Amino acid sequence: MDLAELKAAVCEANLATVQTGLVMATFGNASGVDRETGIVAIKPSGVPYDSMTSDDMVAVRLDGSVIDNHYKPSSDLDTHLLLYRAFDGVGGVVHTHSTFATIFAQALTPIPCFGTTHADYFRGTVPVTRHLTEAEIAESYVASTGQAIVDSFAERDPMEVPAALVAGHGPFAWGRTPAEAAMNAHILEECARMAWYSLQLRPDLESLPVALRDRHFLRKHGQAATYGQETPA
Repeated sequence: MDLAELKAAVCEANLATVQTGLVMATFGNASGVDRETGIVAIKPSGVPYDSMTSDDMVAVRLDGSVIDNHYKPSSDLDTHLLLYRAFDGVGGVVHTHSTFATIFAQALTPIPCFGTTHADYFRGTVPVTRHLTEAEIAESYVASTGQAIVDSFAERDPMEVPAALVAGHGPFAWGRTPAEAAMNAHILEECARMAWYSLQLRPDLESLPVALRDRHFLRKHGQAATYGQETPA
């Protein structure tokens, strides 16, 4: 896609986080990457959502060098860039401070897969990162946040669990496009909310059986997916 299309998609993803109640004030940010050109578009830092347009999105390269600088990019830019460099399949990243996902992040508690709603989008537990060291916070806080997310996927496919909780901070979600990343962020918050209330009823609740979890995930994802309509030839 050209730069105008990328910026439009990223702007729509940012606005979607407000429309779905994931973002208040100017918290949160969404970005997208064009893999062919290596260009990333991201929300500008501190710009109110109610006046935001696609022209306000800031374009940078994957190495962080700014292409247009009419606004400063989001303060979380280096986290987004690190995720794009580490996770090849990712085309969009969304960060929010949505209430229930952030509760789990602050409590340093992963979100277990308790039901099929979760399993439809996340093939297992959504991980929580370790706390950053004092040196990481002082020297490279934002990039180290991204590295902590990557570290939590050392033996997992990030496209099968397209989200993580940053310890003491909040959730990041991603997808193949900015729109998919925004949807995953929305579903993550709903799964976190349901998990919270489920644990109030059953503190000893166990995760969904693996066979049922995988049945639901694989009907929507992968080459053998059966959910939805076939795309006309």
